[in-house]
Amino acid sequence: MSKTDTPDAVLTNARIILADGEIHGTVTVRGDRIEDVSEGTVSMPGAIDFEGDYLIAGLVELHTDNLEKHLIPRPKVHWPVVSALMAHDAQVAAAGITTVLDAVAVGGTVKDDARDEILTESANSIHEANESGMLRADHFLHMRCEVGNPRAVELFEPFKDDPLVRLVSLMDHTPGQRQFVHIEKLKIYYTGKHAMSDAEFDAMVEDRKKNQVLYCDKHRRIIAAACAERGIITASHDDATEAHVDEAHELGLTISEFPTSLEAALHARKKGLTNIMGGPNVVRGGSHSGNVSAGELAEAGVLDALSSDYVPASLLHGAFLLHEWHGLPLPDALATVTRNPAHMVGLDDRGEIAPGKRADLIRVRRAKDGTPIIRKVMRSGTRVA
Repeated sequence: MSKTDTPDAVLTNARIILADGEIHGTVTVRGDRIEDVSEGTVSMPGAIDFEGDYLIAGLVELHTDNLEKHLIPRPKVHWPVVSALMAHDAQVAAAGITTVLDAVAVGGTVKDDARDEILTESANSIHEANESGMLRADHFLHMRCEVGNPRAVELFEPFKDDPLVRLVSLMDHTPGQRQFVHIEKLKIYYTGKHAMSDAEFDAMVEDRKKNQVLYCDKHRRIIAAACAERGIITASHDDATEAHVDEAHELGLTISEFPTSLEAALHARKKGLTNIMGGPNVVRGGSHSGNVSAGELAEAGVLDALSSDYVPASLLHGAFLLHEWHGLPLPDALATVTRNPAHMVGLDDRGEIAPGKRADLIRVRRAKDGTPIIRKVMRSGTRVA
């Protein structure tokens, strides 16, 4: 074999998870692509022995608030944006995430929300870091539009033609419905996160309910129409009823993010929408807000994808638990964090171990308690973690 015929990486003696099953075999990488997938092991010089570890396609993350956590690590603390982005990027890569849609809030949910301040600088820093090759994972933008915010349309306007925007979600976090039907749970969340007094919380609830009447329907339709015109994939958020799903379907939305009831998830599938739920919901065994569990959707056959939401490590862990706790075949469980989310946002060049696909690959070993341990991460054929 000549030097030019030598592949860039040969990964052998691995449990390879394919789209339709599992083999014990070898993956050959040339450049940034998978060149070959075959059964059996090889003993050529330079081949990397996986010692029976899993070889899985790099994870695809559609909705994570993790960058925001680094930008605002505590209430009223604003961390330097480049430092925050690099820390976030390192964390998601170490969690096996090779493609990430950073969920950036377009309009906060409280007055003087720090999210309004970090919107533009977050997006700009992702552009600059991508262009300079600073990042381990492949980063895109997910614009989380809070349709009850008076400035939602204005804040979204600069991003409607941004090539990094792969997903736009239309959110309505008005107290008393969708995610926060139970006001007491909302109160615990906001008084903890924003250090609100009881009086401040009550004022916020009243203000948000007024804004819902004034803005939600109008903004939802304006932003959905702008996305449809440009071919941007759009998602609903926290659908609780069939009426919520019907509204999303009417506007041309194709993803139901975090449906809060089985009724809504079943109806979403009926209407042709795909369902995405939180990895933390799976790992914790249920929703922190008291809503439907992701496991129930999996067992009903209507769970399409997981998102790590606020814990990057939950993505892979949650997928394995879908297999162990909820009966999904392992290739189907892992598809919820690889192939399915990739297809949901039109990234058909990744999310699967097959010749011609991007060489986004992770090596995984299981701890004694079953926790997946990531030992190696490759993005486009280059090791990044």
